[in-house]
Amino acid sequence: MKRIATEVLIIGGGIVGASAALALARAGRRVTVLERDLCGSRSSGINYGGVRRQGRAAVQLPLAQRAHEIWSGLRELIGIDGEYVRSGHFKLARSAADMQALEAYAEMSRPYGLDIALIGGAALREQCPWLGGAAVGGSLCPEDGQANPRLVSPAFARASGRAGAQVIERCEVKQAGFDGRAFVADAEHGGEALQVRAEVLINCAGAWAGKLAGFFGEDAPMTSGHPSMAVTEPIPQFLPWSLGVEGGSIYCRQVARGNVVLGGGRGYVIDDSRARASHDSILSLLPQAVALLPALRHVQIIRTWSGVEGYLPDRQPVLGPSLTQPGLLHGFGFCGAGFQIGPAAGEALAELVLHGRSAVALDAFSMSRFAPAASLAPGAPSLPVPERKIS
Repeated sequence: MKRIATEVLIIGGGIVGASAALALARAGRRVTVLERDLCGSRSSGINYGGVRRQGRAAVQLPLAQRAHEIWSGLRELIGIDGEYVRSGHFKLARSAADMQALEAYAEMSRPYGLDIALIGGAALREQCPWLGGAAVGGSLCPEDGQANPRLVSPAFARASGRAGAQVIERCEVKQAGFDGRAFVADAEHGGEALQVRAEVLINCAGAWAGKLAGFFGEDAPMTSGHPSMAVTEPIPQFLPWSLGVEGGSIYCRQVARGNVVLGGGRGYVIDDSRARASHDSILSLLPQAVALLPALRHVQIIRTWSGVEGYLPDRQPVLGPSLTQPGLLHGFGFCGAGFQIGPAAGEALAELVLHGRSAVALDAFSMSRFAPAASLAPGAPSLPVPERKIS
């Protein structure tokens, strides 16, 4: 059995875990990341690629604003721009009630600096000649945007490795616990047993984070979601903004090569780690897309996909200390909307390790909302990481 001793062990190499690893490694901490597949290949890599603040619950907006600043310096941080552009995010209304909801959101979010502009009537047709008749208005957040998750998420992990983190891919954790002195994770890597001991453990295991929390007596009511997505052949540029729809059902964006990425509906599970877009969801998605964007009427779909995302009942993540085990931190349950806030969530976790507190308030994301009678174990959290060696 191979053994590794480290200061901080992060289980999960998606955008949140890799961002935490990068921040900690840059601060001089010894960090090890264990990823069951390839870093950024799960929900962090299969998502739609929207980098939006608009539409988030008010409790997420401070975190989203911090992430907005991080995204502005993406190339300097991770070495690539990841096709990130501030194209704008336009949320469509298909009824007067939808438009009222968008107006209320614009007013609520005003203190957070989203600078949302409402567009309707003649102005809508003038600014959006590509829209079909299904839309009656919308709200534009001009500095929101889009990026390629298949490039960005793995790049965070590579950047953490360059900063000094030890990143081990295709390494599945079988068991984890605390032996009274250190966290101990037993894993399998390349057919061989691996044991990692650490002073702090960060649970960023995505849809599988509930199982890891369960090793420490915490019940996270996680369910899995499987987004159904598709991409078209390249067509002439016509869509200036990333699009969403009030009330959900469809979202789309056009990339620089001309392909249109579409999402909506749910796929189906193949096994505990794989999913596919369903035939029915794609057939339901296409007429909605054409009703909003007539330019797609005769366009060919060239690929569909899905993946496994972790969802919590209130559609908010868990981000912060364990209730039962000092030194354990959680960062999971981003409910299909973690791509934009992922870098800020990772940095917040790193701040908890380094300073015992985060610059962004995380109370709304506490595990305690699922266990209101529970309280932190005596002395928790035992942060920041002490300067000592693990035997």
